[in-house]
Amino acid sequence: MLFGLGQLTFAQDITGIWQSIDDLTGAPKGQVEITQEADGTYTGKITKITPRTGYTPKEFCTGCPAPYTNKPIVGLNVITKLKHKRDLTYTGGRILDPNTGRVYSLAAKLSSNGQRLHLRGYVGVSVLGRSQIWIRVNNNKAAE
Repeated sequence: MLFGLGQLTFAQDITGIWQSIDDLTGAPKGQVEITQEADGTYTGKITKITPRTGYTPKEFCTGCPAPYTNKPIVGLNVITKLKHKRDLTYTGGRILDPNTGRVYSLAAKLSSNGQRLHLRGYVGVSVLGRSQIWIRVNNNKAAE
């Protein structure tokens, strides 16, 4: 019985490493590690950029506002202040698109099995924005 409760808790936790997927092409873009801060909010840091044919990734956040200006892309906190609202829903965050330098409001919802994170970046109201689905990276080497 306790095993089942542990799985339920894990499924509701967004901490871990996520594969970001380009919402326009469907191609993997990179990996983001989401951690929980001491104040209970969540932060997401780029840990890896995935090579893609025909795409040369930026090394630095050249068009980004302060405090991101000219910072290396790998290691950049692109998600900040995301808060757990209820159940599988997270709101109140901010997300940076390092390719454009734009910062958006962020809402996210974790899938019931904990393997997909649906993100919605928007300006003003959530209908005016972009969505992405990120895939949880399995760090269990025994499963490979």
